[in-house]
Amino acid sequence: MFESARHYPPSWYAATSTAQQIERPALTQDMDVDVLVVGAGFTGLYTAHNLADAGVNVAVIEASRVGWAASGRNGGQIILGFSCDMPPIEAALGLEAAQEIWQLLRSAAADIRHKIRHHHIDCELAEGHLWTSVLWQRIRLLSEWQEHAARHYGYEALEFVPRKDLPQHVGSERYVAGLIDHEGGHFHPLKYILGLARAAEGKGVRLFEQTRALSYASQGDGCVVHTPQGRIRCRKLVLATNAYIDRLDPALSARVMPVGTYMIATEPLPEEVARQLLPSNMAVSDNQFILDYFRLTADRSLLFGGKCTYSGRTPANLTASMRADLLRVFPQLAPYRITHTWGGHIDITVPRTPDFGRNGNVYWAQGFSGHGVVPTCAAGRVLANAILGDEHLLQHFMHLSNPAFPGGPLLRVPLQAAGMLYYRLRDYAIPGLSY
Repeated sequence: MFESARHYPPSWYAATSTAQQIERPALTQDMDVDVLVVGAGFTGLYTAHNLADAGVNVAVIEASRVGWAASGRNGGQIILGFSCDMPPIEAALGLEAAQEIWQLLRSAAADIRHKIRHHHIDCELAEGHLWTSVLWQRIRLLSEWQEHAARHYGYEALEFVPRKDLPQHVGSERYVAGLIDHEGGHFHPLKYILGLARAAEGKGVRLFEQTRALSYASQGDGCVVHTPQGRIRCRKLVLATNAYIDRLDPALSARVMPVGTYMIATEPLPEEVARQLLPSNMAVSDNQFILDYFRLTADRSLLFGGKCTYSGRTPANLTASMRADLLRVFPQLAPYRITHTWGGHIDITVPRTPDFGRNGNVYWAQGFSGHGVVPTCAAGRVLANAILGDEHLLQHFMHLSNPAFPGGPLLRVPLQAAGMLYYRLRDYAIPGLSY
């Protein structure tokens, strides 16, 4: 499924960050480095930052542009936790290890804010995330997590919002309850990662764009990576390619599946309209299996995301279809234009748990399953710590089971699509249920 390009896809993010988009050279000669990171997305750059802080000689290669894939196209929502939520982590590792991972996630969310302040990254940071329920029967998911987080994780930043109080935060009749995470938030992800890249270079990290890793192999006490115009020898190799691992490592590729997901942006809205839609200016996502997520930008455009595809092809009539989903949530936006439509691929695992690991001198983090802004920051810490000699956190993640998708390259997509039908059906209401 490998893709690359010299230019950013035509997203709202790309259109509003042109001043920050710096072209970097491709690698054109052989190179030796302590650690090579493949992939200049969030995971790769966080890992490089942490290693550079420890004085390690680090280089990053990217087949396209910094933040070209999911890191620069996503919903921009700072959400604590993983796509699978914490119960599968607890079941696999036990409560004590799960508590340690939760603290890692909290530290990651705080580290994102620290990097924004410390490196003066202008990325439109706003505070607060609202997790909503469309269905009455799923309200308990909100209240149970609030109680569980307080009791078992000492996490008191969650605030339950009954339906009568929802208009203070979201101007839609679609939702029946909500849960605010006051440590969540939202930002412009492409502006953020472009700032993160500049800060990494300030620490001595070398970044090369338009430099695809064609293959790698163990050599002596390290690895050698082949690119179109140069060979890189490194003591440690980090694979931070996520959905674009493709043929670079077939074993890792078999453990994730690329899934298409999509977003639209409205024209800038009048201030009174924007204030009615999201009075508290929080990011919002729902707890449907095929979820909607949305937020306001600094110029009062509404960014709205959702849908998913397994075929690798962009759906027909995507803008019209996404607009219909938007109007299901906010019918009052019917008079306003859609200015941008874009999409990209996320990498899901079978159980939706993250896949971090090590094999000899090769380290990886993938499988964020559409929930990566905070977990990628955590991954960068886990991988860097392991490379520096502390594998304690990495061993936790390596005890999570992330098997290959059944069916192999030919059948895994239709098998997955068929399996998802069951969960899609559960996104419909139970008649007569309310509170």
